[in-house]
Amino acid sequence: MATPNSVTEFVLLGLTQDPEKQKVIFAVFLIFYLATLFGNFLIAVTIKTSPILESPMYYFLTYLSFSDACLSSSTAPKLIVDSLSDKKVITFGGCVTQLFAVHFFGCMGILVLILMAYDRYVAICKPLLYTTIMNQHLCGILVDLAWVGSFLHSSSQVFLTLNLSFCGPSVIDHYFCDVQPLMKLACSDTHLVNLLFVSNSGVVCTSCFVVLMASYVVILSSLRSKGAEGRCKALSTCSSHILVATLCFGPCIFIYTRPQTTFSVDKFVSVFYTIVTSLLNPLIYTLRTAEVKTAMEKVWSRKLIPGELLGRF
Repeated sequence: MATPNSVTEFVLLGLTQDPEKQKVIFAVFLIFYLATLFGNFLIAVTIKTSPILESPMYYFLTYLSFSDACLSSSTAPKLIVDSLSDKKVITFGGCVTQLFAVHFFGCMGILVLILMAYDRYVAICKPLLYTTIMNQHLCGILVDLAWVGSFLHSSSQVFLTLNLSFCGPSVIDHYFCDVQPLMKLACSDTHLVNLLFVSNSGVVCTSCFVVLMASYVVILSSLRSKGAEGRCKALSTCSSHILVATLCFGPCIFIYTRPQTTFSVDKFVSVFYTIVTSLLNPLIYTLRTAEVKTAMEKVWSRKLIPGELLGRF
């Protein structure tokens, strides 16, 4: 009878088997990864050191930057190293650890986006009560709940994986470990596991996206009563949040709401939400949020580079 320990390591096929394309993948994703770390570090340090970015929205944005950097770090380094390796091997324990990290930091980012939407709802729809409702204590509790929720979600994914039996083959047609490609290798019946997987990841992800979009519909509807200046500022902020949410949720819904079926584009869609979105988020928030751009100019012109040089970008 097969047991989960029958296979002690897996082989990751990566994005392609073409040696020339693998060299391109190495260069491109190394640049992407370094830019992701730098961009999210830049945002986090700017928020921590700038007195004009002390609102709860930027407090939550710090955690979004952290989760983005960690999510990218969960997959990109392995992809980069494997692109130059002849044998792309990952141990069973390493596979489970990677799966946990991807779902933990991915879920953390999703929950932080919901917290940011709630913050914007209170700020725009209940402006007189904003400082009372969104106090430091409540923000801390909300972030703690996001940590707990992420842990519970990722732990459930690990639990589902550990209940699968692997007896070979051990080749994963992906560039990182996830429940769906692992189910294809399982020797045991995966019907129940697949049902639980879709219920846990797919339904929750879709529900969160619907709730998030509904909240922004309410927020944008309330802008009709605002002045022109307040409306433009709120639209700029909300549009950034909606763009980030769409980039994050779209690929996740595509991957995790299907039954046990895989497509050839799944790996490239996964690249988008595990690596590319983490790179784009800092650009979206710096280019579309005036307060962040202003704070960066003030903070980093004093610390690293002349203000007139920064002003050219």
